Amino acid sequence: MNTLFEKPCLLFLGDVGSALDAKTALGLLQWRPEDCVGQWFLPGCGVDIGIASLDPALARAEGARSLVIGVAPSGGLLPDHWIASLKEALEAGLDLVSGLHTPLQQVTELRECAARCGRQLIDVRIPPSQTTVGSGRARAGKRLLMVGTDCCVGKKYSALALHRAMVEQGLSATFRATGQTGIMIAGAGIPLDAVVADFLSGAAESLSPDNSPEHWDVIEGQGSLFHPAYAAVTLGLIHGSQPDAMVLCHAAGRTHIDEYVDYAIPSLSDCLRAYLAAASLTNPMTRFVGACINTTGLSVAHREICLREIEEELNLPCVDPLCGDLEVIVRSLSSD
Repeated sequence: MNTLFEKPCLLFLGDVGSALDAKTALGLLQWRPEDCVGQWFLPGCGVDIGIASLDPALARAEGARSLVIGVAPSGGLLPDHWIASLKEALEAGLDLVSGLHTPLQQVTELRECAARCGRQLIDVRIPPSQTTVGSGRARAGKRLLMVGTDCCVGKKYSALALHRAMVEQGLSATFRATGQTGIMIAGAGIPLDAVVADFLSGAAESLSPDNSPEHWDVIEGQGSLFHPAYAAVTLGLIHGSQPDAMVLCHAAGRTHIDEYVDYAIPSLSDCLRAYLAAASLTNPMTRFVGACINTTGLSVAHREICLREIEEELNLPCVDPLCGDLEVIVRSLSSD
């Protein structure tokens, strides 16, 4: 059972302007809809995730137990002008749950308000206190890692969808969360982008430990080797995961790194080669088993054209994980 925080929850969107920034709220709504009682946003917010709009008092009356900060902006900082709203949630009887880099416990006003109201401040993006450097030692069991052409292209969704499909097909599999949203969905995991760089690969090793030979760990990817800010966490995750298989994740039509217009995304074939080169350091036998493409915004006809073109370019099964048949990828794993 996922007991990371009390359910159900109210999803706080603040005043973000992009759905990409609201990926935590959208992820929880997609994969744990039964836990989401409503959304709450501030004036000027450009995102509406399509569920009931409730303030904290109304949400508490509807049974909400927690307010989850449902956004993950670049840098993960907590804006000062949100603090009054977060205090309102505490005073309404809700715990606060955050995946931001700014720990709630370090915000004096929130800490004092929570103590006064008898509520909890739950910070998800806190790495384990005990982490070792990577060993590079081969481990029993099998590992499937999502890798991406950029951030916010569907690595988490692909891992969750593939994990579900694998379990449905009778494979022994565990979803391994590496980011704040995945941890909130799964109830466990390691926020790899909060781990000190020297210990990244060691943390990834501990996330997918020795297991039975037929068991698959399905590992949520982080960042991208081609991202000028976040490639480091990607590389550490690759080396520590020692993936037996990888899935390339990409957002259809995206040509440049989001918010970094000077950085073009390489061709998908070049992306495959770069990831294979990086992964071969700790697992020379690694291979790609498919591509998961986020086709949000495309018509059904254009989606199929896009998927077939990429499939021909890469010579790999290519699907949209939220509306395609993942059996072709799972079949290649079940034969290993």
